[in-house]
Order: sequence, then structure tokens, then C-alpha cells
Amino acid sequence: MKVKRSERLVEMTIEFIQHPHKIFPLDYFTDRFNAAKSSISEDLNIVKGTFARRHLGEIITYSGARGGVQFIPVISKSQVADYVRQLQDALHQSERLLPGGYIYTSDILSQPEWLKKIGKLIASRYSRNDIDAILTIATKGIPIAQSVAEELGVPFVIVRKASKVTEGSTVGINYVPYSSADVMERMELSTRSLHPQTSVLIIDDFLRGGGTVNGLTMVANEFQCHVVDTVVFIENMRLDEPIKVLYHSLFRIESVNSETKKIQVKSGNFFAEDLSF
Repeated sequence: MKVKRSERLVEMTIEFIQHPHKIFPLDYFTDRFNAAKSSISEDLNIVKGTFARRHLGEIITYSGARGGVQFIPVISKSQVADYVRQLQDALHQSERLLPGGYIYTSDILSQPEWLKKIGKLIASRYSRNDIDAILTIATKGIPIAQSVAEELGVPFVIVRKASKVTEGSTVGINYVPYSSADVMERMELSTRSLHPQTSVLIIDDFLRGGGTVNGLTMVANEFQCHVVDTVVFIENMRLDEPIKVLYHSLFRIESVNSETKKIQVKSGNFFAEDLSF
């Protein structure tokens, strides 16, 4: 039974949105809709044009025996500027100030609407990279990592400070949580979580001394994985020692006035380059 074009367009759109970066063989759609390849090609051109006009992303067609159709989500420069402005306004609120120069972000990182925007901001930068997995540490980095993983269509892997018995054997490393700390902490990851030569993107919520992201890099190295990049949601610029790890931050704490409880948050080095949005 043939399916009407209007129905095909809706179902194609749903497939692409729900499965970003997945390559669908053209036969998948011809068989599913009992339609000729010429009709499916016309449908794809309609979807491609609509996605482009709405700045939802790109529909890419690959030729050859292993070819197919792929949806790559991207956002426009105007959307980037809008998302950044909205997040900055939310982060500037004085009641967010916590002792030690930290900023309360749990409400932002628990709301799907905010997480979707953060995930799109980060994922759009790496939509052209061959990323196999997102690597993060429990607990506050998990929501961001999950959002980015969903946009890129890859799994996210959680490193824990104490492994659970249900995770089986683990690989553990000792790391210094802050640049000025004397104490050592430990993080562990199940041996089944990552395969050698996996390309990972490290995600964390807050960077202060660089110890945690450095530890995550060490974990990735233990698994013989390639770290594509490290991205943090917020970094604290008020440091006595320079950070010795390579990273990109969406936002940075420029200044904090404890007396007036004013927080100045600026966009981070994540936006310092031409990201080709």
C-alpha cells in the first residue's frame, strides 16, 4: 500500500529528527513507503529545503553502494547569539552566587529547555567530527553530556568516583581535583564502557583548576582513546595558577563581588573562533 506524499514527508522528518547523524539507505524509504526512488528523491529535496530554511540542519545524500541519506543538526549564528544571551541573562542573577566563587546552576541543568539549547550549542561545533562517544564524570556533567550525545547521535559514558558492583571490572586513576590541592582523589570507569581507538568528546559542567578534566583525559588515555576536545559549561577565571589543560568553555566567570553579590559572566573561548554555524 502506497503512502501519500504528505505522510511520507512527516514520517521522514520524524526519522531524521529522532536519529541525527544516522545514515539511512535509500532503500529504507522506498521499501517502507512502497514508493519509487524518484519519488523519494523528490521528497528528500522538499525536506532538505525546509530544514535549510528553518535552520534545523542539513540533509546530505551519499551515492554509491554504501550511500544513503543523513541528517546533520546545526544552528544558525543568530540562534547561537540568542541562546548565549538567554543563558547569560540567567547566569547573571545575584542569588546564584555561592561561597568559593561557584555559581548555582542546578536549576538550569535540570530543565530540558535549557539543556536542549546547551546541547545544540556544543554539538553544532562537532557535527562534522567523527565522535564516537561523550565522556563525562558524575554527577552534574551528566545532563549536559546526555544532551550533547542526543544531538550527535552517540552514546555517553559516565566516569564515577566510586564504581558500582554492577559495572564489573574497572580501570581507575588517581588525580588532583584542583591545581593547588594536596589531596588525591580517584575516578573509575568500567572496562566495558570504551573500546580502544574510540574518539571521545569530554564534557563537564564547571572548571576551576582543571584537575577533573585532566583526570578524564587520563582515563581516556588508559583506554587508548582519542580525545577530540574538552568542553565545560562554565569556567572560573579567578585562578592563582594557570590552567594546564586544553579546553573550550561556553561561559566564564569574569568577576564576582561578594558584597554587592554581582556576577559578571561572559561568553567563553568556545565562541572565540569561527565555528561555521
